[in-house]
Amino acid sequence: MKKIVLITFALFLGLNTFAQRRDRMGNPVVNREPTEKDIENYKRKIEERKEEFIANFLTTLEADEFQKEIIKQYLNSYFDAKQEVLKVKYERNFDREEAVKKLDNSHFKELEELISKDDMAKIKEMIKGNFDEQEVKKEKKKKRKKRKKDKG
Repeated sequence: MKKIVLITFALFLGLNTFAQRRDRMGNPVVNREPTEKDIENYKRKIEERKEEFIANFLTTLEADEFQKEIIKQYLNSYFDAKQEVLKVKYERNFDREEAVKKLDNSHFKELEELISKDDMAKIKEMIKGNFDEQEVKKEKKKKRKKRKKDKG
């Protein structure tokens, strides 16, 4: 009899605490499918983040404004093409990696003739994932502070 009471009590307590889960902000955790509005907000945020990332990267290049605009278009089309490649279902992970490598090697071929080798090397590094955006943000912040100090 004691075992049944203890098991029932433990079960009741366990279900009660599971039902009252909260996230870090104190909001109840609700498992649900995202709505159309949630999906649209997520896509919009991703697009804004992509634009911000590209803009931060372009500040590190030594190209003129015309070249930067062309590079921006190439980077936008590259990220869209890479997203499409990653959406495709492949039988093996190796096939996906090969498709991404092929995209990496072929997408910027025409751009190599238009920009300097240093800028092309920076683009290649960024594609590999070796671009430290935090450093660029720190530099921008320092410049803003310096301009503010000079004005004030």
